[in-house]
Amino acid sequence: MRRDIAVVAFAQTDHRRTSDEQSEVELLMPVLHEVLERTGLRTADIGFTCSGSCDYLAGRAFSFTLALDGVGAWPPISESHVETDGAWALYEAWTKLLTGDADTALVYAYGKSSPGPLRDVLTRQLDPYYVAPLWPDSVALAALQAQALLDAGLTGEGELAAVAARSREAATANPHAQLAGPVPHGDHVVAPLRTGDCPPIGDGAAAVILAAGERARELCDRPAWIRGMDHRTEAHGLGVRDLTDSPSTRLAAEKAGAFQAPVDTAELHAPFTSQEVILRRALRLGDEVCVNPSGGALAANPVMAAGLIRIGEAAARIHRGASDRALAHATSGPCLQQNLVAVLEGEPR
Repeated sequence: MRRDIAVVAFAQTDHRRTSDEQSEVELLMPVLHEVLERTGLRTADIGFTCSGSCDYLAGRAFSFTLALDGVGAWPPISESHVETDGAWALYEAWTKLLTGDADTALVYAYGKSSPGPLRDVLTRQLDPYYVAPLWPDSVALAALQAQALLDAGLTGEGELAAVAARSREAATANPHAQLAGPVPHGDHVVAPLRTGDCPPIGDGAAAVILAAGERARELCDRPAWIRGMDHRTEAHGLGVRDLTDSPSTRLAAEKAGAFQAPVDTAELHAPFTSQEVILRRALRLGDEVCVNPSGGALAANPVMAAGLIRIGEAAARIHRGASDRALAHATSGPCLQQNLVAVLEGEPR
């Protein structure tokens, strides 16, 4: 019989345009302390630790080893790391707990996008032979995807502006958001995407604690049980994909059990307004679903932590009784290349 695993605590930083005065360890420490305090656990009580980050953002190899100073490596810990968004670190921790090798796990992720030109740094994700030498940055590629949507008649610039306005309005209730309230839609950054269609650049971190079975009920009044989770990827070559669709998201959602029953909340990792349109269609989300009540990545997009935050925000709504069945989505790579979907449920009230 498969073990029941739940998110029992979530914490995140206040996301800011820059955190020059802080190292990655100093950025992480308050979040790690907060998430442990919410459960009453100590570092020594954690059975497995997994992190997500990116050396390209830090500008040095094996940068995640320095972040371990924030966790504490004594007594010796069981630790792993993924070189991508922390949502994939959570997936690894979830599978570790499913095997029975641990009963609790700490998952954290962080990203400081402010030190360098993020749009250029993200070109390192591209095919190194045919695409990266052309130096298309992340916004230009998202604009290519948005234009494909417009050309297919699947959305309009007014609808994209409405996505941005709704997200930033929702973020007014999120004390951690970087952008909230009325934000001018602005001029084109790369047509058809305007300033308001694009995510803010900023720094931030997040942490989640997972627990299995009765241990989860001991640590949290209303655990957010992970009923299913899966991740899939698209072809690496952008030219062989239909950029108006996300079949990998749809397949991950199907494997995670997202279509077996309605969800009331969806936290979608859609850094650009056009990507929310694609994800809504792939995930079959109707108007009755509350999408990105936190404001989503349009309100705060700390690269390598934003996907983990989507899972944490969905779980937090279950913890406080605002949701009974939620879907969380994370993405990595250009134009929704890699996608992860998790389905979370609270126990009946």
